[in-house]
Amino acid sequence: MLSIWLSIAPIFGLIILGHALRRGSIPSTEFWDVVDKLVYWVLLPSLLFYKMSTAQFDPRLVGSYTVVILGAFLASVVFALLSGRIAGFSGPVCSTLLQGCARHNMFISLAAAERIYGLGGLEIAILAAALLIPVTNLTMVPLLISLVSGAATPGRFKAIVNDLVRNPLLLSVGLGIAVGIIWPAEIPVVHDMTRLLGGAALPIVLLSVGASLRLRGLSASAAPIALAVVGKLAVFPMAAVVLAHLVGLNEMETVIALLFAAAPTATSSYTLARQLGGDAPLMAAIMTLQTAAAFVTLPVTVLLVQLAFQ
Repeated sequence: MLSIWLSIAPIFGLIILGHALRRGSIPSTEFWDVVDKLVYWVLLPSLLFYKMSTAQFDPRLVGSYTVVILGAFLASVVFALLSGRIAGFSGPVCSTLLQGCARHNMFISLAAAERIYGLGGLEIAILAAALLIPVTNLTMVPLLISLVSGAATPGRFKAIVNDLVRNPLLLSVGLGIAVGIIWPAEIPVVHDMTRLLGGAALPIVLLSVGASLRLRGLSASAAPIALAVVGKLAVFPMAAVVLAHLVGLNEMETVIALLFAAAPTATSSYTLARQLGGDAPLMAAIMTLQTAAAFVTLPVTVLLVQLAFQ
């Protein structure tokens, strides 16, 4: 347990440091806005492109991970929709609950996979990210719009579709797969640049995650917060572990799938909630509390899976 915690602790240390720097305006608030854009448009796409274009994935693992990752994602979506309906929450609250249950902080998952299993673990984590990125992006927006009645005009929906089409994460994954098929060897300069940029991605991304956390809204209603915590930190990972057992994943493959399933919701959920008429203060509370809770729950869930394989 201690070794797992020590492996993951630096990840959350960087998140806390990023939050402290932003709160102290170090070097400035505007700096962190620029970093967010740098991460989104350059660093993370470079990492995804490099790994997707150079990795040699086992076809068996691709098929198994498709079942495990996407099946667990679907379970969390169903849980969010049903629990929100049964609880009688409003459309904005239901949309926020959905994000809290089903979206994931890919940055924490990638960093944890690398810390625990090294570059081999990071490659498998990149596969999980490649499966989740398009499905999450293409599923969330239509569902959020349908939950928030009247929150999106046809013009806004068109703008969101345009954003999806030019989403750098989607494009980098697709381009990386295409290049890996067409040109299996590394391309001089291109792969050198993306490898260097990708190497800088995770530490800067984690600082940016901390800078994006918002303490506003922590007094929001307890019921949707509790359901979001259960959905993201219990339902999603439990579904992943069950499916991983059914398809026969080994320990490392199961743990890495679990790192995505048990990671807190994405920090970009707050922005999406504001754009689509969700409950933004509630989203801030869910995002912040899940990130804090994951510091304890991630090592515990990883340990339980490792013990199950002994």
